[in-house]
Amino acid sequence: MSLDRSDVQHIAHLARLSLDDAQVDAYLGDLNAILHLVEQLQAVDTEGVSPMAHPQDLAQRLRPDEVTEPNQREKFQALAPAVENGLYLVPKVIE
Repeated sequence: MSLDRSDVQHIAHLARLSLDDAQVDAYLGDLNAILHLVEQLQAVDTEGVSPMAHPQDLAQRLRPDEVTEPNQREKFQALAPAVENGLYLVPKVIE
């Protein structure tokens, strides 16, 4: 698949970009090169290749799920202008 000038101008219009003729030509070449690369990648035979998230077999290091700070909910809610049933009350901003 390759794009022409009208395709680039249409894409620029959808993206709300103002492009002059030189920029349209530059983007036309860049976008066609990207699409050509995608076509090359799609042509690669990946039969029998298992999908992976990372090229190396690594395990993600996770920290233990432990409480590290004391619960200060009552202290913070005591400072709030309005609280009800443990929730902060705020003015309505959307009508």
